Amino acid sequence: MTITLIILLITGIFFVWGKFRADVVTLMALMTLALLKILTPDEAIAGFSNPIVLMLAGLFIIAGAINQTGLAKKISTYLLQLAGKSKAKLFVITLLVTAFFSSFMSNYGTVALLLPIIVSMTREADLNVRRFLIPTAFASSMGGMMTLIGAPPNLIVNDALITHGLNGLGFFTVLPIGVILLIVGIIFLWFRSKMLEDSAQKRPSDEGRAKSPFELIKEYQLADNLFRIKVPENTPILHQKLKELAITQRYNVTIVEIRCYMYNSSKFLKSTTQYLADGDSILNAGDIIYVEGVYENIQRFVEENNLQFMDAKQSESNKPEFSAIMKFDEIGVAEAVVLSSSKLINKLVKETAFRKRYHINILGIKRKNEYILNQVQNEKILAGDSLLIQGTWANMDELSAEETDLVVVGQPTQEANKVILEHKAGIAAIILLSMVLTITFNILTPVISIMVATLLMIITGCFRNVETAYKSIRWQNIIFFAAMLPMATAMDKTGASETISRGLVNFMGGLGPYAVLAALYIATSFFTMFVSNTATVIIFAPIAIQSAIALGVSPYPFVLAVATAGTMCLASPYSTPPNSLVISPGRYTFNDYVKVGLPLQIIYILVMVLALPLLYPF
Repeated sequence: MTITLIILLITGIFFVWGKFRADVVTLMALMTLALLKILTPDEAIAGFSNPIVLMLAGLFIIAGAINQTGLAKKISTYLLQLAGKSKAKLFVITLLVTAFFSSFMSNYGTVALLLPIIVSMTREADLNVRRFLIPTAFASSMGGMMTLIGAPPNLIVNDALITHGLNGLGFFTVLPIGVILLIVGIIFLWFRSKMLEDSAQKRPSDEGRAKSPFELIKEYQLADNLFRIKVPENTPILHQKLKELAITQRYNVTIVEIRCYMYNSSKFLKSTTQYLADGDSILNAGDIIYVEGVYENIQRFVEENNLQFMDAKQSESNKPEFSAIMKFDEIGVAEAVVLSSSKLINKLVKETAFRKRYHINILGIKRKNEYILNQVQNEKILAGDSLLIQGTWANMDELSAEETDLVVVGQPTQEANKVILEHKAGIAAIILLSMVLTITFNILTPVISIMVATLLMIITGCFRNVETAYKSIRWQNIIFFAAMLPMATAMDKTGASETISRGLVNFMGGLGPYAVLAALYIATSFFTMFVSNTATVIIFAPIAIQSAIALGVSPYPFVLAVATAGTMCLASPYSTPPNSLVISPGRYTFNDYVKVGLPLQIIYILVMVLALPLLYPF
């Protein structure tokens, strides 16, 4: 027992020190327990097969799908816009929206998703974002106490109950706790967070950041030279390869993209095939082609081939204005800088053979402060030019990896992952709702329901590809949980949990279960200020159960006190991921969390010690 407690103490010291990552520290502790034969090999690796680890991995993927499809952003943006420019209304709605989404997503994922929206909304309303970001991080923790899957501590105490032969928690068992936390939190934070406005707000610099596809389209003013044209049935260019038609040579225009629309009986099932035009592409009736070039040349191309402009809106010069929203689901744009040592220098764009070798189009050139978009194929490339390139995300990645004559700014794959798959938002909503219902009504066990939802998110295309789904998993967290769970086994096996719980009962038991409950809550809150909240809950959950058994009362208020205290650690910026996430954009200091979070944490201790036994009787 003594060795186990020493290992636990050293592990906590390493957490506080912060020199090594938390997952590495827990793995070192786990291997030490195995080498000292405190844990058997099977016991040491048991955490990696624990259902809680599978559920966490699945929840990361589900949260990633909600983000990737834009479902959360759509709802969040709509709700936030309801507030208008009322500071109080915006504050309350922001916290309500955050709490709602963190009930079903990871709190880290929720804050990461809402962060740019909140920053944008506060700028438009001319409000100080510092007053909003810490409360948003806290609200994500409050929302985590709304459902079983809302916060990792809930899953941990649920697993501890099942391990001790007790009934697990229902999906909405913790909902009353979350509601109380949210109401108290909103009232307190509205008044207390005003002190956060005292410091001047500084906006993070965009320097060195890769531009998004939409930013590039706007910067190069590509829409001014881009036109959507419909291919009717009576055009002479049907069913022929583009290289045979020689459209570029004849009209000096470039077909950059082809879209084929397919409709089923339901509008919901409408699908679009988007692909880059090349020499072997064949046009079919009903296709929409995106053509770049001087309007006069494109007009001649349209008139001579019985084609139709799709954009009816006319400019002052009577030419159609591109009015569509550019989509970058499969095909994107990026910027590539030509190096001074490049072999491309003094070559014409059409001599680069990018289209043939990489299936990449060069749409424009930025040369110093000049943007060249017309007759780009006949333009010579100079050192330092920035090329606006277009192609599939995979092909641009290939160009970046293989072409030594230029540097692609940013990483195309990462930019692709930021592109919202809006047409899949409805599917993601149905899968998420189905998962919640199956867990709520005990149709499936939580782990099976979450894993089924995870697979459906992937196979229905809510992610660009399977690799993107895997990248949404925070593997550091998964390894941490899997390595930390056997620590509770070691505590139980060596009698450490029983000794601590017996000491707690002997010391506080004479004052009644309320005193023991308060001691557990305070102890958990204290340790989460220095050690990860999940690690603290893993240790204290079995202690809470054994303390309740020793007192002869229900363990549920005790374990829920531990889960609540672990989730609602607000006085430190490093105790929970959401707290850490808002430090930089809010320019916060450690003292900001102490000034706002510590008083609220103390209020929660008083409220929860009184409320938990009423909600979940001893």
